[in-house]
Amino acid sequence: MNAPFPAGAEPFLASGQPHPHESAAAHIAGAATYIDDIPELRGTLYAAPVLSRVAHGKLLGVDTQAALALPGVHAVLLAADVPGSKVLAAFAGDEPVLALDTVQHVGQVIGLVVADSVMLARRATRLVMPQIEPLPAILDVRAALAAQSFVLPPVTVRRGEAAQALARAPHTLQGTLEVGGQEHFYLEGQVAYALPQEQNQWLIHSSTQHPGEVQHWVAHALGLDNHAVTVQCRRMGGGFGGKETQAGHVAVWAALAAHKLRRPVKLRLDRDDDFMITGKRHPFSYDYRVGFDDSGRLCGLQLQMLAHCGFSADLSGPVADRAIFHVDNAYFLQDVEIISYRCKINTQSHTAFRGFGGPQGMIVTEAILGNIARHLGLDPLAVRRRNLYSDEAERNTTHYGMQVEGNILQPLLSTLERSANYQQRRAAIASWNVGHTVIKRGIALTPVKFGISFTATLFNQAGALVHVYLDGSVSVNHGGTEMGQGLHTKVAQIVADELGVPLTRVRVSASDTGKIPNASATAASAGTDLNGRAAQFAARHIRDNLAAFVCGLDGVGAGAVQFAAGQVITPQATRSFTDVVAQAYANRIQLWSDGFYRTPKIHYDKTTLTGRPFYYFAYGAACTEVAIDTLTGESRVLQVDILHDVGRSINPAIDIGQIEGGFVQGMGWLTSEELVWNEQGLLSTHAPSTYKIPTAGDVPSHFRIDLWPEPNPEDNVFGSKAVGEPPLMLAISVFEALREAVAQARGDGQAVQLNAPATAERVLWALQSN
Repeated sequence: MNAPFPAGAEPFLASGQPHPHESAAAHIAGAATYIDDIPELRGTLYAAPVLSRVAHGKLLGVDTQAALALPGVHAVLLAADVPGSKVLAAFAGDEPVLALDTVQHVGQVIGLVVADSVMLARRATRLVMPQIEPLPAILDVRAALAAQSFVLPPVTVRRGEAAQALARAPHTLQGTLEVGGQEHFYLEGQVAYALPQEQNQWLIHSSTQHPGEVQHWVAHALGLDNHAVTVQCRRMGGGFGGKETQAGHVAVWAALAAHKLRRPVKLRLDRDDDFMITGKRHPFSYDYRVGFDDSGRLCGLQLQMLAHCGFSADLSGPVADRAIFHVDNAYFLQDVEIISYRCKINTQSHTAFRGFGGPQGMIVTEAILGNIARHLGLDPLAVRRRNLYSDEAERNTTHYGMQVEGNILQPLLSTLERSANYQQRRAAIASWNVGHTVIKRGIALTPVKFGISFTATLFNQAGALVHVYLDGSVSVNHGGTEMGQGLHTKVAQIVADELGVPLTRVRVSASDTGKIPNASATAASAGTDLNGRAAQFAARHIRDNLAAFVCGLDGVGAGAVQFAAGQVITPQATRSFTDVVAQAYANRIQLWSDGFYRTPKIHYDKTTLTGRPFYYFAYGAACTEVAIDTLTGESRVLQVDILHDVGRSINPAIDIGQIEGGFVQGMGWLTSEELVWNEQGLLSTHAPSTYKIPTAGDVPSHFRIDLWPEPNPEDNVFGSKAVGEPPLMLAISVFEALREAVAQARGDGQAVQLNAPATAERVLWALQSN
């Protein structure tokens, strides 16, 4: 259960308050240290990658003479220089550390130049000449399907008899949808700094969401045991999933160079190289056939999902699995067949991105429901409501066999419908569209139901250390990583409340594999759920030690000892926390402890994708109004109202910031952030000049966020819910509002064929297509 707090202690709690981010002042002052800010040791060298310019080919050789002739160039590393395994320690074992006998995408790293300066290393890479014999490249996902080119086997999930349900359905529709990927565009690019230590040990500073995996990958490539490698990360300048696995590549490359030259080596990717090397959010292609009745209720669905995985598996398996899990979004699917193909194409290997397949699963169903509503001439919100999960026994179980508990979808949507004045605005927009020929408007209200936990059950565990020092100050270390999302702040708040001390007395230190081993990635929105609970348990052990000691002093039971507002209170005496700590130390009482947490209740069969993969669901809804220019295809978001479920918020300021940021990032994915590969497999949109993320000017002046007031019914820390990923999918309301605006502009009652991102060009195509 959630820890009980002493009566009267609530005003002193750190949790539930909008405390600033623990590094906010340092961020503003430019005093927060990132990897590239760490003072460099004397003798540090700099690496830069040599990239393939061919999408697919045989690597016949590499001419390095011209690069090595440059003064200040120390080495050019190729695959032969890898002392350990030449294949990265990824679970599929299908990606080389450096290209071996083939290259498989434009931007694949063939080698590394190591030089006295960053610019010299980068300049020297242009003098390295790979000899590549071109081979046919698969750049289209439909071609990959035809050729049975997969990084992993297809997966099928069925419930009921979809084909028979479709045959019986009063109405059917079929169609396709294309949804593009998304560049992470973290402010701090991929970077690592590898430092040789004594006795063939290594210290790696890595901008990573998963220090434990970086440790394993570096040790694997160097042919060492894991204990010979320590990975540290104080903070990242953004991650969004792009530093979950792919930070490992950069760390391995830096370590290889440092190993060969026995000197510290830093590798920081240029932004263009970062674009060309690293994977993105998976693009998806869909084919569907859906049956429904006169009210819009779904009768049957057949869905084919083609995940554009790139040249290797990376995390494509679990991403595609989560897309299957989230095809339902908030809706009961009675008779359904989903076939998921994990297609191998000659591009960058796509990877984790905020939502991790969830957005790609949800968007197709939202698009289908919008099409159904327009086909029947109904309000799309009415059709969505008609299909929501309910507490009826026959409509509360997902297509993968998990019961939907704590369902607040109906009241949440009704509340937002009223507070956003959805019905009145919908009528006003209809009147506007009648009277205006160029600018047309649309509105949509869409829900989100997002499962919280790693789908790979083994990752749902965490550890933490809490140290109390003689002056009463507290140090916390846990397995999570800070990427700006406020994880360290929330963990500090939780520990402060468990010990009853002011938040200012608690500090969280850098993530470090030498302190917390085998930690899971900070991902799946589970950072606070896992690490916060582990830290709480560690602090509780210390509190129990101190309580037992004070019981002995005052002759009272443990239940009579209270910790609050920096004091330890019994019926006999009130002491400062610091005094109790000093006395406990003098009596040899342990003032540090570890904590461990494993998520309860979860289980599922990964071969059939059935069971309970999630501890709970986070819910939300967004109402978005947009306008489009029918002459240019340009669009603008005019108004956004959000009601989101974070349970009992540990930090409302941080949670609202996550909702804002997630929504805007999702809006960028679906409107302006377009990835374009040319016919040679070159990513043409590889810089801010051609790849457009949202700016402050794209955020509407009316951007209202309210938090659902109820706590998490599951036993989660402070009664909270995860908030990192779910808000991104609220932005599907933008896409659906744009499709509604196009339908209003056309006025022909036909299906709207608008793919994402809905750029101005695509909006024009949708306006003109038949």
